[in-house]
Amino acid sequence: MNAGKKRGLGLSLALLAAAAPAAPAWADHDDSDEASVLVFSKTAGFRHDSIESGIAAIERLGREDGFAVESTEDSSAFTDDALARYDAVVWLSTTGDVLDPAQEAAFERYIRGGGGFFGVHAAADTEYDWPFYGELVGAYFASHPEVQPATVRVEDHEHDSTAHLPSDWPRTDEWYNFATNPRGDTHVLAVLDESSYDPGEGAMGDHPIAWCRTVDAGRAYYTGGGHTAESFTEPNFLRHLLGGIRTAAGQTPC
Repeated sequence: MNAGKKRGLGLSLALLAAAAPAAPAWADHDDSDEASVLVFSKTAGFRHDSIESGIAAIERLGREDGFAVESTEDSSAFTDDALARYDAVVWLSTTGDVLDPAQEAAFERYIRGGGGFFGVHAAADTEYDWPFYGELVGAYFASHPEVQPATVRVEDHEHDSTAHLPSDWPRTDEWYNFATNPRGDTHVLAVLDESSYDPGEGAMGDHPIAWCRTVDAGRAYYTGGGHTAESFTEPNFLRHLLGGIRTAAGQTPC
């Protein structure tokens, strides 16, 4: 962990040791605190080969930007006291039913009380029977064509996760079609240009691929990229991830 000097990202070890479990830590964070991020990558279905690359990339972002990163596939981390240590939880290509009802209830309390959620790629293929999670992720996975190049069109040129990107951002990934369109319920940051690739039978027309929203006092961010290990070596995608982490951690607005 890198105890960076920047305001915002990374909760210091000293502060972690001093945090009192009796009160949720996220309620006490202020702008002078560094953030702490938990990367959660448990899979109960398909497992992406890119998960390890994603964890390593987020750890590297933490060292460079000055925020603490821990990673786990142990769902027992989802308790009030344990979650209180983190400003945001990154659900990195999770799949299937990964939390039990008590763990779901703890995570809902965490978000509604001011915590952050960042779903990456297959986070949309997770917890289909948990309505609150559906609200967080914004839209569930429905189908995908083969991995192929496509053009991502940036809609918000000022948000921290997209301001660095060209208006038309060409990249190769596995492009999800979603069961519903999150537009209207979320702040859409970028969309796929379906004329630039073959979306298959699940073509959406208006096809958001990155978005964010607030949920009570908490925050939620989702990006559809990250299927391939190569994604986590792309400078533009890594900077996109960093902006998503900052949003989920409450350091930049949705």
